[in-house]
Amino acid sequence: MDGSFRHLPSVDKLLSEERLRTLQENYPRELIVAVVRRHLERERLAIASGSPCPSTQEIVDSIWAEVGTLVSPSLRPVINASGVLLHTNLGRAALSREAIAAMDGVAGGYCNLEFDLDRGRRGSRHIHLERLLCQLTGAEAALVVNNNASAVLLALTALAKRKEVIVSRGQAVEIGGGFRIPDVMRQSGAKLVEVGTTNCTYLGDYEEAISPRTAALMRVHSSNFRLMGFTNMVSLEELVSLGKGYRLPVFDDLGSGCLLDTTRFGLSAEPTLTGSISAGASLVFSSGDKLMGGPQAGVIIGEAELIGRLKKHPLQRAVRIDKVRLAGLVATLVHYLAGEATSKVPVWRMIATPLGEIEQRASSWARVLGGLARVVEGETMVGGGSLPGGTLPTRLVAVGGSGKRGQPNVAQTLSQLLRGQKIPVIGRISGQVLLLDPRSVFPEDDEIVLKALKDAAASLKRPR
Repeated sequence: MDGSFRHLPSVDKLLSEERLRTLQENYPRELIVAVVRRHLERERLAIASGSPCPSTQEIVDSIWAEVGTLVSPSLRPVINASGVLLHTNLGRAALSREAIAAMDGVAGGYCNLEFDLDRGRRGSRHIHLERLLCQLTGAEAALVVNNNASAVLLALTALAKRKEVIVSRGQAVEIGGGFRIPDVMRQSGAKLVEVGTTNCTYLGDYEEAISPRTAALMRVHSSNFRLMGFTNMVSLEELVSLGKGYRLPVFDDLGSGCLLDTTRFGLSAEPTLTGSISAGASLVFSSGDKLMGGPQAGVIIGEAELIGRLKKHPLQRAVRIDKVRLAGLVATLVHYLAGEATSKVPVWRMIATPLGEIEQRASSWARVLGGLARVVEGETMVGGGSLPGGTLPTRLVAVGGSGKRGQPNVAQTLSQLLRGQKIPVIGRISGQVLLLDPRSVFPEDDEIVLKALKDAAASLKRPR
């Protein structure tokens, strides 16, 4: 073992190697020295555990690769051919060109984020979005923070700390990533009072739970699952009527941020912000990057008095939205005001695309793969915690599924090759079949997909 340690090159020896000298010409020497020392420490630990000492060339190769990884951005654009329109792992909602331009416009310099141009003095960042949201939803006031979890946390902290909030047991949900409504309640200092059962809750259950400590009644939309069979849930209108009788506010956590009638597109009905305000909800919470189709944000709309209290709470500063996302959300909301959401907001543009157009594109993709691919009927999922179980008819490019035992899995191999492209193309594997869905890909990106498919197919044919 001692001999193995003696064969490890020194820091100076490695820094004198030609490839590492080149790195020092292009990057700060301190960075290269730190990587070299860290790498040598890992090698010493490996040798102490019984591993053989690597050669100097192997160490140089590893350091070269590590520096390359450090200085290359790991966050990259990809083509989403998975058939999930709001894919949480792929960044949820794609943005319109106008939203991107608006974000770019304020990111590169100064802007009037909190400056009143008319009066020449400090203003509020909230005014840029508040008027738009009130116009679109009919709400008295609005506030936008950095995501929907922050929106709910802010409201509960400001309005229900050390008090009780009544929620149906069937709505004390987890929405993904370990985010649970009971945990948010606990963090805010509010006490969750669950009523009813998992599948059935009645208005009387809420009324029986009301006490002098009750701060609010709350509805949580089950945005990522659907309860079926013998069920009963209290409507928002009923909850609002009960709240008025006891002078209690009603909070409505919608999640998806829907502003359009989803049934127009053959989808199941999704509650909208406008509908919640019309029903009388005191505060309504939603995301900006789901069916709203904008950047990540948490939207709060509702009664002016309650929104005013949220704006003044210290936590609001910790969760406020930044100038770049604010600009993107403003541009997105303008599409709705202009009546152009289905042609400009990407998620709605994809939802509204005719099936015939999808089929033509799928056929074009399949031709590039030759005999490897076939076009099959399928379903596109909206995803992103929106419209649970809601799908749209589509046409899929299918590869694989007929391989014999012991043969390479063509679907897995092709999927890996597509992920390895300069702009990765992400599909989904179902069984032994790779499925690629044109509905979740912009038509203007088809050239990128066709080139990726062509290159991947050529790699499959090369002898290994």
